[in-house]
Amino acid sequence: MADDTTSSVDPNSGFCSKTNTFHSLRPKAPLPSETTPLSITHYLFSHLQASPPPPSTPALIDPSTRRHVLYPEFTCLVKTLAAALESQLKLSYGHTAFVLSPNTLDLPILFFSLISLGVTVSPSNPASTAPEISRQIHLSRPVIAFATSATAHKLPTSLRYSAVLLDSPEFQSMMTSTTSTPAPELPPVCFPQSHTAAVLYSSGTTGAVKGVELTHRNWISMLASAYAVRNPTAASPPPVMLCAVPFFHVYGFGVIMRVLGFGETLASISGRFDLRATLRAVEENRISHVAWAPPVVVAVVKMGSEIDGYDLSSLQVVGSGGAPLAKSVIDKLKKHLPNVQVAQGFGLTETTGRVFGTVGPNETRVVGATGKLMSNFEAKIVDPDTGIALPPMMTGELWVRGPFVMKGYLRDEKATAASIDAEGWFKTGDLCYIDNEGYLFYVDRIKELIKYKGYQVAPAELEHLLQSHPDIADAAVVPYPDEEAGQVPMAFVVRRLGSVVDESQVMDFITKQVASYKKIRRVSFINEVPKSAQGKLMRKELIKLALSKL
Repeated sequence: MADDTTSSVDPNSGFCSKTNTFHSLRPKAPLPSETTPLSITHYLFSHLQASPPPPSTPALIDPSTRRHVLYPEFTCLVKTLAAALESQLKLSYGHTAFVLSPNTLDLPILFFSLISLGVTVSPSNPASTAPEISRQIHLSRPVIAFATSATAHKLPTSLRYSAVLLDSPEFQSMMTSTTSTPAPELPPVCFPQSHTAAVLYSSGTTGAVKGVELTHRNWISMLASAYAVRNPTAASPPPVMLCAVPFFHVYGFGVIMRVLGFGETLASISGRFDLRATLRAVEENRISHVAWAPPVVVAVVKMGSEIDGYDLSSLQVVGSGGAPLAKSVIDKLKKHLPNVQVAQGFGLTETTGRVFGTVGPNETRVVGATGKLMSNFEAKIVDPDTGIALPPMMTGELWVRGPFVMKGYLRDEKATAASIDAEGWFKTGDLCYIDNEGYLFYVDRIKELIKYKGYQVAPAELEHLLQSHPDIADAAVVPYPDEEAGQVPMAFVVRRLGSVVDESQVMDFITKQVASYKKIRRVSFINEVPKSAQGKLMRKELIKLALSKL
């Protein structure tokens, strides 16, 4: 049976005509036995021990403070902190630790230390309000919180242990108290890989915020997949990745795992994000790779010729995830950085990050695609109305299956059952298609499609067209109620500085490029399109604004 299936898999797209399922054509990623007790930290450290980076390689860099943590010190700090957390704070398997902090070099050390003990890590956006944090704490039920002196006031006082301040001398002492002697070894693992390693919070696009349970097995699978597609080079020094996405998000959390798992260098700027400081960091630290959210890429493009004032010659890859980049943005970026690969990926918190990824220069040449299916994954494109799995080049809802898929939504069996079927397929809620070469193309969120007289209109398509207009800096499209049509597309437009483009010009620009049912019927001009920290359009806010105009 397996041989029949294999023979039916198209070698270009990965599509199996017998099962209507897409298979990954990447090298299979070997995984440890599921019955072996193993933590992410132990798994990652075993790889570093088997293929150690040169001792002079920085594991962590903060360009703003010029602090460097070399690999021997990094592993020592993780082990020392784990011992202190266990002996001094009595943290152990089954506990949960809430983390409320902006990116700092101490966060990766803290994460790996907690995870090695079987403590579930639950990081949150430090910009969250007290009510939002209260909701997350109600879900994750931590016994302790780690915060900074700037964020600790948002925490409730009901936790079993007092909050630990990451910027306090006491915490620094916990990491370094035994560095003068050989560091203790990591404690032996006494818990299964199915144990929840991290609870990350979904963006709440389908309702109230949800806690996504990601297991040690999920993260080990993600790392194994990354190892399988890695093409190590003899480059010296090793690659340096500047992560400008938050560590509390699955994108940033995954970057920590991959970069440190490869024995490469992870750079992160402490404090509030500053675009020019980021570009100076690329210049001064000879950064080779950056992880940016789409708004950062857009901001770089908007700098125009000012980009040329920075020496970005070391930059090889611009990674972008969280939301798709418009083709016009990629084209403009390539004009200023012609030798840089723009590597997009598609993933969700529920899939431990990327499901489809762009790997290597050949794949980055396919503009608009978000890569190919990662190792150990299967995918289906399903007609939302009939439930029938579709072949390449047909648009439907993306379903995925594999060891990356979450354990479930914390304390929400109903939402979990609605998202993962009995066969393990996770329904992403995203409208996509896979082409004949196996590349994924994102269309839109299914729930965000505009229904015009029975026709389906994808807002993202219209947004990309609007963003290509020379007088438009940014744009978003939402449904607007209409008695006759049901809904019509309404555009919120941000004019470029000095532009006087008006409503009729915007509508005419779109009318010339789309079918009649896709035309923009209303236009409103605003100063800024609301977006989350990860670059996701906050469409609900605009829908509220549109309805207020009724």
